[in-house]
Amino acid sequence: MEWYGGIMSGTSLDAVDACLVHFSAARPQLRAYCSIALPPGLRQELLALNQPQGKDELHRAALAAQQLMQCYHQAAQECLQQVGLLPHQVQALGAHGQTVRHRPDLGYTVQLHQGALLAELTGVTVVTDFRSRDVAAGGQGAPLVPAFHDTLFRSATETRVILNLGGIANVTLLVPGQPTWGYDTGPGNLLLDAWAQQHLGQPYDDQGAWAQSGQVQQELLKRLLDHPFFAQSGPKSAGRDSFNVSWLQAHLSAWEHPSAGPGSYPSPQDVQATLLELSAQSIAQALLQEALPPFQLWVCGGGVYNTALLARLQALLPRAQVRSTEDLGLSPRWVEAVAFAWLARELLQGRAGNLPAVTGARHRVPLGAIYPASAHRD
Repeated sequence: MEWYGGIMSGTSLDAVDACLVHFSAARPQLRAYCSIALPPGLRQELLALNQPQGKDELHRAALAAQQLMQCYHQAAQECLQQVGLLPHQVQALGAHGQTVRHRPDLGYTVQLHQGALLAELTGVTVVTDFRSRDVAAGGQGAPLVPAFHDTLFRSATETRVILNLGGIANVTLLVPGQPTWGYDTGPGNLLLDAWAQQHLGQPYDDQGAWAQSGQVQQELLKRLLDHPFFAQSGPKSAGRDSFNVSWLQAHLSAWEHPSAGPGSYPSPQDVQATLLELSAQSIAQALLQEALPPFQLWVCGGGVYNTALLARLQALLPRAQVRSTEDLGLSPRWVEAVAFAWLARELLQGRAGNLPAVTGARHRVPLGAIYPASAHRD
């Protein structure tokens, strides 16, 4: 029996999600999982490091990475305890790290991770730094989960789209008889969560209820949808470099409320309603441009719990059925963590992990750097 772990802290910066899976069957079997909230101070520092300013960033990034690895260690330990495993019984942990810059257009991507430290803390071989090899091969370095979606969710008879509603939303298109295709569509939860934190003091808008109390501001929505990312064809990927609160504030500052004149902001709940519509429309427009046959839209990631967003997607995509990956046998909360356990296994077994049609890389490449567990650990 092969045991692998996956650890993920995504663009939403809400928590560290970890899992343990085994591969004794044809598909990975989820056996343990946990979610560790990021300490508020670490979350704020990671958000600050996403912005291209500030003093002593190298020092601060190194310290933040150390603290993040402590959170990863805590999550890994909890998963091990759930199933009663010892570290040497786990082949590897796939640990994505925290993205603080993503500029594949300039040939680089930066994730905070310290694989050596995590291997020392856990006593388990660690695979990390998944994106950089794909970028070195001319790719976007993201999204990386479509290869896993293809393995786990593809059907021989029905067209399926897997929508990962994280901070950034991405889609995987699984059409019978056709190669797997996918890309980032733009903001998922990122702006919604940031706006809720700023105005409600809450990490997210529970079920989208606050957004539903506002009115979509169509002129503001049009300006937001004018971002050049939405007009690009895939392969493409996005991050906080492209979509962030500063970008939103710039549009709000230039926006003129139709009833109140220049310089007047819409209400916070109207902004939230508009941001929800931005996420929904950018996803729906991307899929409508694909001219797919009738399909099932399977949703995973934290955004699956935003019922208002899912209802809006269903309204914009009436020919699709919007459902949770729970109905495919894997909880939407853990799909990405399991994906990085799978990617770690692919690397250790000598297989490439990227899909050039998705990332734009010149060819398939192995993904990740290996930090072996110490053979001399007490």
